[in-house]
Amino acid sequence: MEIYLIRHTAVENPDNLCYGFAEMSLRKNYVEDFKSIQIDSDFDFIISSPSQRCQLLAKHFQLNYQTDERIKEMNFGDWEMKKWTEIPEDEITPWYEDFINIKATNGENLLEMQNRVSEFWNELLSKKNTNKILLVTHAGVIRLILQFILKFPLENMFNIQIDYGKQTIISVNEGLISIKNVNL
Repeated sequence: MEIYLIRHTAVENPDNLCYGFAEMSLRKNYVEDFKSIQIDSDFDFIISSPSQRCQLLAKHFQLNYQTDERIKEMNFGDWEMKKWTEIPEDEITPWYEDFINIKATNGENLLEMQNRVSEFWNELLSKKNTNKILLVTHAGVIRLILQFILKFPLENMFNIQIDYGKQTIISVNEGLISIKNVNL
């Protein structure tokens, strides 16, 4: 089985807002961004994050897809759509020091996100008679899947650059998982 993970294209965020669960518009020229992406159409099934920035990509390529909440980006709770510089220091500093365990009020921490993504990933790997899957999702989700496969420390996940509109390809063969490409 091959699993293709593609990150949505670049967003319009000139004010450097914190966003994860919140809807964030793609760049004004997002259709031009889509033109640089090549996606096959011969997938057994396609799953998209329910975020509009992901669904727009799936719709553009006229893909027959379903959505799954578990592959949304991190929930930043009360920080959503605030400028990073406007998040109170007494809230953001502890998070910067321990983003794995600390969360924004009404949000989730990285361990909680990891749990939902891992549940999704394990369910995906258990699918039978499946050769090719496409996931349209976010950088955080792709990093967590790579972390799950490679078993590196969670605090190192941001060391992996996941580019907008690029694909990561993972091969699963008789229980052996290999990463074929990142940012293709």
